[in-house]
Amino acid sequence: MKNNLSLEEKGSGLTGAEAVAEAMRQIEPGVVPIYPITPQTPIIEKFAKLVANGRAKSEIITAESEHSVMSIAIGASLAGVRTATASSSVGLALMYEVLNVVSGMRLPVVMNVVNRTLSAPINIHCDHSDSMGVRDAGWIQIYSESAQEAYDHNFLATRLAEHPEVFLPVMVMQDGFITSHLLEKVELLLDEEVKDFIGDYKYPDSVFSSKEPKTFGPLVLPEHFFKIKVEQARAMDVAKKVYQEVSTELTKITGREYPEVETFQIEKDTEAVIVVMSSAAGTAKAVAKRLIKKGQKVGVIKIRLFRPFPYEELGEILKNIKKIAVLDRSFSFGSFPPLYSEVVSTLHLTGKRFEQKIQSYVFGLGGRDLREKDIKKVYQELLQDKFSAETKFLNL
Repeated sequence: MKNNLSLEEKGSGLTGAEAVAEAMRQIEPGVVPIYPITPQTPIIEKFAKLVANGRAKSEIITAESEHSVMSIAIGASLAGVRTATASSSVGLALMYEVLNVVSGMRLPVVMNVVNRTLSAPINIHCDHSDSMGVRDAGWIQIYSESAQEAYDHNFLATRLAEHPEVFLPVMVMQDGFITSHLLEKVELLLDEEVKDFIGDYKYPDSVFSSKEPKTFGPLVLPEHFFKIKVEQARAMDVAKKVYQEVSTELTKITGREYPEVETFQIEKDTEAVIVVMSSAAGTAKAVAKRLIKKGQKVGVIKIRLFRPFPYEELGEILKNIKKIAVLDRSFSFGSFPPLYSEVVSTLHLTGKRFEQKIQSYVFGLGGRDLREKDIKKVYQELLQDKFSAETKFLNL
């Protein structure tokens, strides 16, 4: 089978942004509305070059703002066209009004989000305040540890969004600069493999396929609005089952696995674990590996699928773990951080909340480094029973 890669791309690594652009080329969405923002810009720059060079046939539409980007995405998706885009930080925040419209209208738009902190003060570096700020906008959310995962997750996202039992938009996250600009070895699929996996785009009720007059996005009064939202919520629940099916299919092609909850060195006698997402999982794994060699019973749990949240899967893994640390890369002002809150909810659902000790940590806001000694400190505090009812801050 033939691959449409250049010799340069075949022989070198790719940044996370370049890997996503390559995935988009292989998926070849019909319309890609764009607006640049650091550190997402390299995705659309690379993809625009691929289109300009004739290596992708997508229609790129440059909008005047991110709000307009998502508005264009609505029109394209309703017209029956596979639609994708990308954004970051305040650009994602500017989209917020329209994000809810996309999910409420059940449009299978895929958006790559390169995580960057929200202002103020102005900062262009990584944390998860942007995607966590829209976590309840009705979009499926998948978080990537590496460039390889960001690449693979785009194929998962496309299949998941367009599944007839789902039809919900999907965000694929990667950490700004840490993943988006770091050069890594990425194993690319053949173009034909991608085409076979994602299949043809079939939106069942586009504006051009309707033989009778229809209204899209109308005013809906309370009784029917409530019912529509319940249907949307049920579709999100179904999305987890579909994710499992689709990820199993992709594993058969790539040889890589994509569990909603990934474990590292979790054994029956593991005493303490760190729960984390995205690139920080790599740092946690490196430290855990060394501590295990020294006889310490520690492990790492990485959350890949944040929406819908995998309560049952995580609960099964945590049921015998007595000491848990949750590392968040964002705040939830006036409350506990987002990931920590979900893990606590998981423990309540398993009925073991008060049999286990759990500690909240926040790290890396505005791109502040997460160092290996910070991870080591977390494990030491867990094993020494240094728990607090308040959130602790790493490398502050």
